[in-house]
Amino acid sequence: MKVKEIFFLALLTAGAFLVQGYHPYVDDAAFYVPMVKKALDPSLYPRGAEFFQSHAKLTLFPNLAAGAVRLLHLPLDPTLLLLHLASIFLFLLACWKVSCACFELAEARWCAVTLMAATLTVPVAGTALFIFDHFLNPRSFAAFAAMFAVAAALERRYWVAGLWLAGAGLVHPLMPVYGLFFVFLLWWNRRTESGAAVIAARAAFAPLGISFEPPTPAYHQAALRHAFHYVVQWTWYQWVGIWGPLVALFAIFRVARARRMENVMLLCRSLALLVLVSLAGALILDIPARFEALARFQPLRSLHLTYVLLFILVGGMLGQFVLKRSAARWLLLFVPLCAGLWALQLGNFPASAHIEWPGAASRNAWVNAFEWIRGNTPDDAYFALDPLHMEIPGEDVHGFRAIAERSMLADMVKDSGAVSMFPGLAEEWWEQVSAQDGWKTFQVADFERLKARYGVDWVVVEQPGTAGLNCPYQNATVRVCRLN
Repeated sequence: MKVKEIFFLALLTAGAFLVQGYHPYVDDAAFYVPMVKKALDPSLYPRGAEFFQSHAKLTLFPNLAAGAVRLLHLPLDPTLLLLHLASIFLFLLACWKVSCACFELAEARWCAVTLMAATLTVPVAGTALFIFDHFLNPRSFAAFAAMFAVAAALERRYWVAGLWLAGAGLVHPLMPVYGLFFVFLLWWNRRTESGAAVIAARAAFAPLGISFEPPTPAYHQAALRHAFHYVVQWTWYQWVGIWGPLVALFAIFRVARARRMENVMLLCRSLALLVLVSLAGALILDIPARFEALARFQPLRSLHLTYVLLFILVGGMLGQFVLKRSAARWLLLFVPLCAGLWALQLGNFPASAHIEWPGAASRNAWVNAFEWIRGNTPDDAYFALDPLHMEIPGEDVHGFRAIAERSMLADMVKDSGAVSMFPGLAEEWWEQVSAQDGWKTFQVADFERLKARYGVDWVVVEQPGTAGLNCPYQNATVRVCRLN
């Protein structure tokens, strides 16, 4: 690559970061970051670690992040930020390589990558995924590896594509499967020169623990929290997220065929097959009740790869046939688009800074309480919180374990996600969340019951709290109380 291209990609990385925002401890970071912290300090999380360590067994992500901390001699927070920025840059670089394989004009290539940078926060229909997360996690590595693999496959370097996907599999065992299937479809479409046949592919899921036994009642309760795994329960607009890309791919294919854009045609044919085969697989796993536990493999997560490549194709077509070299047209498209997506991100995290910089004081009351806990309670303290606390307005889905570095009883939000992927945790999870039923009306006797049953010695409650609790920390929103 030329220095000028690297410079422009760095600018796009910075722009994408500013539009997207940065929230290192939200959402799935609730179990990914504790993996890293436990890798750095094994004494952390003496209880309840199984709800995030189950994922850790299948990924090198915590080892890589912990290794980066030791290599850079930096605290974890700035290391996570640097790795996140590096992941965005590599993702955009891989998208640039794909665009170069599809388009000859520079304005088409740059429009493809610019559109990709602007839309990192776009959700992927029915998957609970974004195109690129606003925090570092294993999907960050899998995303750029998959795009490098596609770029290599478009250049007919299938062995390089295989290496990229094998590396991604060491970090995220599931996402590269869709990339592997797609690379196969690219090869098949080249070989047959036809996109009419529907290809059936078998994914090697055996190491992940497939069972065809009916799910337990406890697992069913966790599955209810993740309805997006089950395509027949999707809403109408989620179904639009399947059929809309197919319509767009058909339109792009027709334009590409008229202009003999071979790789664009190849991508359109292969993506259409990927979506249709994935939809068929999702329906097969979804409709029989006994397959409920298999739906966690989410065949329609292939839509993530579909959306990324579709945005590249749409961006390239816009650059080549609409925007061209007109600065006014570029501004007319990208200024409102970036402003709108930036505003949406502000609305998604209303009680937090748009970019949560390492070391900066947080304006989120829940985060302030979690940080106080980290600095003022014993490492082996065992906490209980409202099992739905991550959904409380103002909490902004911040992970307690990730910030406070303390053990806690299972919750209904993120721990149910661990159960949905690892059914063996279901009974323990359901027992703990059931013990917290009626949390908002708990009195001292109810908290003492949790202490007697599980050893819980601290609780976090919303204001005005519960009479009779000893609460050494409080702010306008929550109290941190010790059970005597």
